[in-house]
Amino acid sequence: MASKKGIVIVCNLDTRGEDIVFVKRLIADRGHDPILLDFSMEEAPPFPGDIRTEDVALRGGLPIEVVREKYRSDRDTATNNQIAGAAQIVDDLVKQGRVHGIIGIGGGTATLVATSIMKRLPFGMPKLMASPMAAHPAYIDSYVGTRDITMHHTVLDIVKMNPLLKAQIINAVGAICGMVEMTQGPNIRFDKPCVAVSSFGFAEMAVQTALGMLEQAGFTPIVCHAQGKGDKAMEEMIRDGAFHGVLDICIGGVIEHLFKGNRDPGPDRLMAAVETGIPMVLAPCGLDILSYGGRADMLERTKDRVQYVQDALRVQVRTTADELRQAADVIASRLNRAKGEWSFVIPRKGWSSLDKEGRPMHDPIADAAFVARLKQELVDPQRVKEVDLHLYTPEFARVAVDEFLRLFEAARARAPILEMQP
Repeated sequence: MASKKGIVIVCNLDTRGEDIVFVKRLIADRGHDPILLDFSMEEAPPFPGDIRTEDVALRGGLPIEVVREKYRSDRDTATNNQIAGAAQIVDDLVKQGRVHGIIGIGGGTATLVATSIMKRLPFGMPKLMASPMAAHPAYIDSYVGTRDITMHHTVLDIVKMNPLLKAQIINAVGAICGMVEMTQGPNIRFDKPCVAVSSFGFAEMAVQTALGMLEQAGFTPIVCHAQGKGDKAMEEMIRDGAFHGVLDICIGGVIEHLFKGNRDPGPDRLMAAVETGIPMVLAPCGLDILSYGGRADMLERTKDRVQYVQDALRVQVRTTADELRQAADVIASRLNRAKGEWSFVIPRKGWSSLDKEGRPMHDPIADAAFVARLKQELVDPQRVKEVDLHLYTPEFARVAVDEFLRLFEAARARAPILEMQP
């Protein structure tokens, strides 16, 4: 049996008391220390939590009587108060070494409160939300975002214990207990500089080759899946100081945001490295396509273009010269503000596994339009390095990694690279 660990249970006891008692008992029977945090807003709970809702409310800035009044007339204010108070209390417990994991149990409000608290906890700390809202497509992005939160879909609402609900709660408690027993925790240490590498399937050969080359050169490469959430998380982690450099092979998120593709990472792609000044090598993989799978309106709008159908949810549409010029304007504007070393490596023979000579997606005229506009708009166009290669090759990986090593050494000559402690 693993050593005793503290597990916070986030819940609203006023509507789910019986179910939460069962959760607490299961965790205690497993040999761990359950810490029941009650954020009840509607009514007085049937019994107090280990952390009482009155204390949560005051820590958020409002007395519980005001929270209950606001819950009926201004629910958003009441909820935000409880989130703020609970998050501060949990943060204190973490700093005291009393918390090793957190589980939320409940419906929509409980899911919002619990996951909002979880988002503020460090990467690597076990976080699990058991909720019938876990698979709701309209809300899941708000609940999880780019954080390492595990969602357990209970299917059933967490109301009134019954045999089916009991099975789901047992599974959820088993999951969080297993996590805290096996986790390394948030105190992750690296003995080599870490490099973020953006990747997805259409760049896989170059990325996989580059990873080995970076390891041989003395780095720890960390792959970030450039499907919208992964590259957005990469941006956040760069700002948090997690990486010493970035090999940004798949920057298609820029054009996905401009033209509302499925892999949209938001409006700030590239800006973390630009503003922090870490060494950055870019490549254009993903700029050649837009992801419109499952989007009947967008597929109809682009029906005259070449499309690559992977499956019903993944359909890639070839970008046009005009779209690429607009992307070049945005990218140049951002790179012109870069505080550190950067290079943009352009493979003339194609930008992805789809974009090869002889294949329908190959459009060297559109690609050339991007390069011309990029050079035109950059303050220092010499930083664009064109190579007579295809991106989906080991040879391109070698060029990109060598360029990164050159930039990294130049940056290190100016400022020593410190040990990373994410």
